[in-house]
Amino acid sequence: MNRIDRLTAILVQLQSKKVVTAQEIANRFEISLRTVYRDVRALEDAGVPIGAEAGKGYFIMEGYYLPPVMFTQQEANALVLGAKLIEGQTDVSIKRNFTEAMLKIKSVLKSSEKDEIEKLESQIVVRHLPQVEKEGFPNNFLATIQQALIDKSVLRFRYYSSFSDDFTTRDIEPIGLVFYAGRWHLLAYCRLRQAPRDFRVDRLVKLEKLDETYDTGHQPSFSQFLEEIAFSTDLQEVVINIDKIVARYISEQKYSQGFVSEEVGETHIKMKFLTPSLNYTSRWVLTLGDAVEIISPAKLTAMVKERIEELRKCYSV
Repeated sequence: MNRIDRLTAILVQLQSKKVVTAQEIANRFEISLRTVYRDVRALEDAGVPIGAEAGKGYFIMEGYYLPPVMFTQQEANALVLGAKLIEGQTDVSIKRNFTEAMLKIKSVLKSSEKDEIEKLESQIVVRHLPQVEKEGFPNNFLATIQQALIDKSVLRFRYYSSFSDDFTTRDIEPIGLVFYAGRWHLLAYCRLRQAPRDFRVDRLVKLEKLDETYDTGHQPSFSQFLEEIAFSTDLQEVVINIDKIVARYISEQKYSQGFVSEEVGETHIKMKFLTPSLNYTSRWVLTLGDAVEIISPAKLTAMVKERIEELRKCYSV
């Protein structure tokens, strides 16, 4: 990257955050801190009002903005790919906002670039897992949740538990959003349970953002919460041995079953899982036939035998 392009990129970076450290700029462009200082001075000499806080970093003075951002062809192409992914992995609220953002982005492209983007859009398809819409579950809350995270606002909603087949009203203090097992999950401090909880967003009903705000002092950090999810006491450890050849066919599927780690042997792979439901896991293990051996827990082996007996009774003549 030549210096003119780097100076423009630094200016964009300075406008992207409240405060940007010299080290962040150096890391992004792989330059020395001395070069960062020279570049910042060059921007100041060009009339850009850059402020600095000792020990914190640089910031753009309030009221200064760049003209409309110009995108390179490669940047616009990357956004097209992102849009295709968003289509199947977010809800209506995010899709609507992203569609509006893409229209603004396309508006600053050259005519020839617009034609190329339209052609590229028709040549990229992401085949998402089908999202079954359930009556009474709008699944349209991600944008509101994002705003609540920014504002530190308390959220209230009705939450459906598949275990109890019932709804409860929850007032929660949001901590973060995480996407795993094909679903968005809201990590939050639940005032009803007086503890951090993991809520599937597609099971929320009648969500509202309250005027009340909260103090994050008593909450675990986002990273701590993610660690707690991985080693939650509600999850049960499952260890199996699976034939190496068959293991290839579940290389991606295993992650939806709570895959944690594996040890590769000569003919088999020893896999460890954390699952919230041995009943569900027993049915999945059964699909692997004689290619799998259950090491632990013994309860899972007993459950698989029960499933086999159920099948025998169902199909016996």
